[in-house]
Amino acid sequence: MDAYNYDTIVIGAGLVGLSVAYNLKLKNPDRKILIIEKEKGVAIHQSGNNSGVIHSGIYYKPGSLKAQNCISGYHSLIEFAQKYNIPYDICGKIIVATDTSELIGLDNIYQRGIENRLEGIRKLSSSEIKDFEPHCAGIAGIHVPQTGIIDYPRMAEVLLELFKTQFNGDANFNEQVISIKKEGNAVRVETDQRSYISENLVSCAGLFSDRIASLTEQSNDLRIIPFRGEYYKLRPEKEGLIKNLVYPVPDPKFPFLGVHFTRMIGGGVEAGPNAVLAFKREGYKFKDFSLRDVSETFAWPGFWKIAAKYGKIGMGEIYRSLSKAAFTAALQKLLPEIIEDDLVPGGAGVRAQACDRSGNLIDDFNILESRNIIHVRNAPSPAATSCLSIGKLISEKI
Repeated sequence: MDAYNYDTIVIGAGLVGLSVAYNLKLKNPDRKILIIEKEKGVAIHQSGNNSGVIHSGIYYKPGSLKAQNCISGYHSLIEFAQKYNIPYDICGKIIVATDTSELIGLDNIYQRGIENRLEGIRKLSSSEIKDFEPHCAGIAGIHVPQTGIIDYPRMAEVLLELFKTQFNGDANFNEQVISIKKEGNAVRVETDQRSYISENLVSCAGLFSDRIASLTEQSNDLRIIPFRGEYYKLRPEKEGLIKNLVYPVPDPKFPFLGVHFTRMIGGGVEAGPNAVLAFKREGYKFKDFSLRDVSETFAWPGFWKIAAKYGKIGMGEIYRSLSKAAFTAALQKLLPEIIEDDLVPGGAGVRAQACDRSGNLIDDFNILESRNIIHVRNAPSPAATSCLSIGKLISEKI
């Protein structure tokens, strides 16, 4: 089979993959770059099914890849949005403690914000919370002015437009990678349609990052465990209950942020998400099921250690997924006057969470380098906020 030749192939047209390709062209416009994507367009999964938040970096361990790339990516993102007229709003958010048991966690978050050099963050008293969110209840809080909201799907579209029209990059959609083999100093990539030879390869495959990485790394020690996050929306007449973004203090025993309220850039207010094990990597509904995906999850030894560690909390998440009353009760901790009838079904997203054999959920970004192949094996939130920074980082490694 004749092969098409490229300098670099990027697998995946989510925000991270698009940013890698875009940054490679910025660095050297004459290089031949190809994006391969199995879907029909950009940002079909995680990049287009998130809450649209521009994260400030307040949660992340100082010095981690998350902290470094979120903070640098934040400024690049805003500059990019301004330049290319992508809708965004730096509206700020509050993080709210509703119980005395959360005060230590709240203070830890504040200290991380200081260590990460966030500007303008401040602690709030119970009465000061009302200045930002009049309907919100809490005993203490933090105001984070640098947090915002943005149209990530539009950003993905702009990145592709620039890559193709300004830099003459190639992007093939509806094409799935099935094989990657090293051939001397080059890489051969086989898809279900064509064969390619490339000097370098970068995979940014999101929910399938482990499968793509395993095509070249037999000892790949991470697996993707998919978690579905389900949202409700406030009825239009109740949207006034929330002005911007309201988050709880995260449960330190559970690696997710908890249900929160998010004003969306296109209008409306989302409430959620919960975090339940998905029985399909691209399963956006409770009934979605893939035998292969479930089998791989259950066969991974780390999964059972996760189940043992988080089983009780996980059952609560499932109960909240099935019970609107339970979901409402969780939201009422932040917004006491909300009732079930104020909520209508919203969307859902699936998070690609990497897990090792010991049952550790990988918290930081994970980028595996092997000569001329780079695999982005874990890129959870704030990957969307950080995408331009991650893309620049990887382009400098090529």
